[in-house]
Amino acid sequence: MFVIELVYEKEVEEIDKHLAAHIKFLEENHEKGIFIASGPKIPRTGGIIIADLDSRENLEKIMEEDPFVKNEVCSYKITEFSAMYKYKK
Repeated sequence: MFVIELVYEKEVEEIDKHLAAHIKFLEENHEKGIFIASGPKIPRTGGIIIADLDSRENLEKIMEEDPFVKNEVCSYKITEFSAMYKYKK
């Protein structure tokens, strides 16, 4: 599993220009079961995504499609971790 930390590189007004496309990107990856949870940091300086995927390389390819990344309004850092316990509904 992975934690992706998004860090805004531009002012929020510039971020908001790409927000609808970013939300669509998130929704598509949630529907595919790749993203488990996502949301903005508090205060709003970026966001966090929890992802369940087979490899870091595949996740990096997905993240390069994020409109925030494509439009260079944020950077991201990926941290891989071993999920010992997973929440089940």
